[in-house]
Amino acid sequence: MRMERLGRGGTPDRVLTALADRARRLGIPAPAALSGDWFSSSAILVPSLEAGAVAPEEAFAEGMVPATRPDGGPLVGGGRVGFVAYPDRAPQQPALPVAASGWTDTVLRLDHTGCWWYETLGDEPCPDELSVAVTAPAAPAGGWHIDWTAPDREVHRHGVQQCLEAIRAGEVYQACVCTRFTGVWDGDPLAFFADGIARTAPARAVYLQGPWGAVASLSPELFVSLHGDTLRSSPIKGTLPLTADPAALRASVKDVAENVMIVDLVRNDLSRVAETGTVTVEELLAVRPAPGVWHLVSTVAATRRPDATVADLLEAAFPPASVTGCPKLRARDLLMRWEPAPRGVYCGTVGMTSPLAGTELNVAIRTVEFGYGPDGSRVCALGVGGGITIDSDPDAEWQECLDKAASILALSTPREPAEEARSGRARPRDVPTSTGRSC
Repeated sequence: MRMERLGRGGTPDRVLTALADRARRLGIPAPAALSGDWFSSSAILVPSLEAGAVAPEEAFAEGMVPATRPDGGPLVGGGRVGFVAYPDRAPQQPALPVAASGWTDTVLRLDHTGCWWYETLGDEPCPDELSVAVTAPAAPAGGWHIDWTAPDREVHRHGVQQCLEAIRAGEVYQACVCTRFTGVWDGDPLAFFADGIARTAPARAVYLQGPWGAVASLSPELFVSLHGDTLRSSPIKGTLPLTADPAALRASVKDVAENVMIVDLVRNDLSRVAETGTVTVEELLAVRPAPGVWHLVSTVAATRRPDATVADLLEAAFPPASVTGCPKLRARDLLMRWEPAPRGVYCGTVGMTSPLAGTELNVAIRTVEFGYGPDGSRVCALGVGGGITIDSDPDAEWQECLDKAASILALSTPREPAEEARSGRARPRDVPTSTGRSC
């Protein structure tokens, strides 16, 4: 194993763009990226990742821990980066695989002090071209363009009303009813992701691509982390736009009830792979900012059983509690009837497992899927949704969907369409347009 201090350099978006240019010149697979708050670092960039379709149980397969580790050795070094789609229905367009991942033995890591590090599970020194990409990244040259079509408001309203009827009938206590924007894209999905992390700074952003397309996840939410034997999950439930008073979120009976119910569900999920008596709530109902919104965030922790693997953890807790409902199995069954389309990668998970650093996976919300239609057309999707309780108002739930989508739709959208999306004035079949730099 080897690690080298590279020093200060470009921002994650600029370095990622430089790595993409390098990959194109060399004819190798595109880079991958984790940006925000991953493995006690500000960014983990993979210079090149061959991410292919795999079985879901293989997406985060644990690698062997190297036999020796130098003093102050790599915090990450390498590992497997991938995604697993939401599992309840076969995906439609953009029809990405149900799971994909790739292995890397080299990463570029940005620590919280602003210093870049080269880390590898091998023993090769940092190539000069990687060092230059970090310390002197060239100006970004790529661009992107998306023509969005908004979801049908009345279809979503009908799903919310069906959920309310099921709550009144006692079938579920809470469920996350979702819809999605669809679009046609041009340019470079990696440029979209680079713009996204530069403009919105999400806490749990991940990018990877392959011949099947690309996933650009601008998520703020931690599904689960595993460091040593310590498990943590930080479900988000409760949302207000950033323009609102954050104190109103903690005072909302509906949002607090929604969060507490999901905390109980996460406690139950983690208990299936935890040592008896170790599941605790470390933080309850904290108000945190995220791109465009305030959220209520809680954190549940536990000590895993010695025999429990990452695959066991996913079997116990996936899909994430915050995007399903309570009770979980019944909510998942009903959601397939209430939602007009499969979720795809949205509400699944994207992240990394490292033999040195452990495992960290996000909840794939605020996530754009870039794929290809049967005719070769470039299609994309952005899922949005919200938790429904007995106190939910269908109009307010629709507005919450718009609030959650607004930070992505407005990345480089002209001001007027962006304001319409945030306010809900956009008609169901209006076509917001997002453009990043020039194509």
